[in-house]
Amino acid sequence: MFAVIKQGGRQYTVKPGDVIKVDRLEAEVDSAVELTDVLVVSGDELLVGAPVVDGAKVQATVVRHEKGDKILVFKRKRRKDYKKRIGHRTHYTTLKINDIKVG
Repeated sequence: MFAVIKQGGRQYTVKPGDVIKVDRLEAEVDSAVELTDVLVVSGDELLVGAPVVDGAKVQATVVRHEKGDKILVFKRKRRKDYKKRIGHRTHYTTLKINDIKVG
């Protein structure tokens, strides 16, 4: 059984036991999270939502919060003596998928 969920503007294919990284969620570590934006569920039959499957939810547990790798952005304009260097680290939440429920 697998499901396609939408979280933070991205889509993830998950099945029970998977560990995924999503954009930062406001939840405590080791707390239960319920994801309700389920686009597709595959079990005995394939259920496709328009846009989401009614009554479907994915239950997950928050494993940890972390930061991604640093991304350096360097801006420059030639002959104008303009240079700017900035960095950015995206915040992630690691989730462990426990169960997929339909209906």
